[in-house]
Amino acid sequence: MKTKILLLFSFICILACKSPEPRKPVVKNSGSFIRESVNRNKKLIEKEENQILSIIEKDTAQTYHASSNGFWYTYHKKNNQDTLQAHFGDEVIFEYNISTLDGTPIYTTKEIGTRSYVIDKENVFNGLRQGLKLMKEGETATFLFPSYNAFGYYGDNNRIGTNVPIKTTITLKDIKPQHIN
Repeated sequence: MKTKILLLFSFICILACKSPEPRKPVVKNSGSFIRESVNRNKKLIEKEENQILSIIEKDTAQTYHASSNGFWYTYHKKNNQDTLQAHFGDEVIFEYNISTLDGTPIYTTKEIGTRSYVIDKENVFNGLRQGLKLMKEGETATFLFPSYNAFGYYGDNNRIGTNVPIKTTITLKDIKPQHIN
């Protein structure tokens, strides 16, 4: 009997020394939500870019440039004398308006007023930030921004709704370079 108990005790000890096995997940994630979201966003971007390209095609009086940041712009007043453009930390003084792509005003220049902005150190929408970096003092340009370069999914929680592409005309009045001591 003692041998049977000893044998049983040895057997239990051997089983108890087995390393634990990881549990398998109860729910498997197929990734379909992510794929559907990516496809929706691709379709949205394509639709907005087609709208913008249609506007550009119809506006034969202006020459539009495609930026590497995913928006288009045209100059109304160009400064060919200066070479100074705004960079990180420079302060710029400017005026701008915001409208829908068809030109319906959302915010007028009078409502917004003259703005001061320190490049890449303050919070403005991405398209405005990148557009100001392309401009020289005294220039006026119109930018066509897809929603992902404007106010995106959330809008501005006021007059600009979800995924609204916008048109904005900016006049860069002054660039005050950052002084590094």
